[in-house]
Amino acid sequence: MAAKTRLGNRLKVARAEHGMSQEELARQVGVTRQTISSIETATYCPSALLAFRLAERLNENVDELFYLEEEVP
Repeated sequence: MAAKTRLGNRLKVARAEHGMSQEELARQVGVTRQTISSIETATYCPSALLAFRLAERLNENVDELFYLEEEVP
């Protein structure tokens, strides 16, 4: 059985490093706070455009902010 892969992220850590709330980051990239929360908990996979906006706002490289991880069965 093949392992499933999902998009992991370090959004919560990067946001905390910048002292930003979910609400503040959401407003700056044009989404809701719930969207940021869902991305942080990996229940929502952002579009490429949103991933780049988040990375740019947090002064991160996209491939450092988001990464592939195997789900544990």
